[in-house]
Amino acid sequence: MRSFSNFSIFLLCLAILVIDILAFYWLQSITQLMNMPQLRLSIHIAFWFFTIGLITSIGILKVRLDNIHPQRKHLLITSLYGLTVSSFIPKIIFVIIISFLYFSNYMLSEKESLMVIPIIGLLAGFLPFFVIIYAIFKALYRFKVHHLHIKSKLLPASFSGLKIVHISDLHLGSFNFRYHILDRAVHLINHLEPDLIFFTGDLVNNFAWELKGWGEVLDKLKAKKGKFAVLGNHDYGDYSSWATPKLKKSNFESIKYFYKKIDFRLLLNEGTSIHKDGVEIAIVGVENWGNPPFKKYGDLEKAMESIEEIPFKILLSHDPTHWPEEVVEHTNICLTLSGHTHGMQAGVNLKNKQWSPIKYKYKHWAGLHKEGDQYLNVNRGLGWLGFPGRLGMRPEITCIEISS
Repeated sequence: MRSFSNFSIFLLCLAILVIDILAFYWLQSITQLMNMPQLRLSIHIAFWFFTIGLITSIGILKVRLDNIHPQRKHLLITSLYGLTVSSFIPKIIFVIIISFLYFSNYMLSEKESLMVIPIIGLLAGFLPFFVIIYAIFKALYRFKVHHLHIKSKLLPASFSGLKIVHISDLHLGSFNFRYHILDRAVHLINHLEPDLIFFTGDLVNNFAWELKGWGEVLDKLKAKKGKFAVLGNHDYGDYSSWATPKLKKSNFESIKYFYKKIDFRLLLNEGTSIHKDGVEIAIVGVENWGNPPFKKYGDLEKAMESIEEIPFKILLSHDPTHWPEEVVEHTNICLTLSGHTHGMQAGVNLKNKQWSPIKYKYKHWAGLHKEGDQYLNVNRGLGWLGFPGRLGMRPEITCIEISS
């Protein structure tokens, strides 16, 4: 909540209050059908107790945010985030549906409306509530493996059938040290028996202390030819105030050192190669490269220096906006792997059709994209940030097989 001004928090609380007043107005059309005055009164009291409690909690957290330990702060913010979304969205839908039905009275007689419309409105509110509850308590850790196949004439024949696993955006602080949850993802990845594992950034939310105990979990990841990673925008400690620049640097160095502990090679604006039967392919990794407000630490030109002559290249770059601006038609990089968007943790995936509100911010926000002979895969992320749930956008493990 540090990134939100007092005015923004005020507007949020005002919006909650206005929607709840409207929702309560229509709720009375339902409770008045009850013949038990005490039950009706109890429902009304519970309604306003929750509303006032939520608004008060948001205000108190904003005022006291600076004095709360970062770990507890994260838990409080995400809890309030979940409560707000699970309350606010169903009530908006409830108000819209029941208002529309009452004022249009479409296909319903006035007599039928006295009973039918409140019931329809109530169901319209409860349905999204249960969907959100499912997203928070079930879908959040239902890891899904996406299988992709691509072809490239630049891939040496001896590497044909190369299997890579692409993961991104772990945000380990959000797991709250529940190691057993990520153990399931590790098992799924190892079962795929990949040649290479690539991680495209946002290991943490902000702090190195989030990594405590995770070394033993992530060190279990197995790849035949190696494991590689790059940094994401959250890995630099830019989203917190630091007492001194030295503390921020120490935090950053600890995060980078963690990759050595789990046997991942962290690529910091550099390239490397993998050899087989006398031929090689290149792996390029850039630091975070994004458009404002995200910072540009990445230097693709520098990263390409040592491997420019190798025909087949895989680029790891956290932010997918990098691909159209510096990769496509500017380089001969075959495959770029990114993350960052999380698919907004909300959307629709129906066979080959997918949609999410994040598409209005990012042109390439999830899945595989192709321009000419160049590919981009945007991973939806394994972890989560902000809203503690996933609506139709399950945490993702991408398995890509490349043939020549």
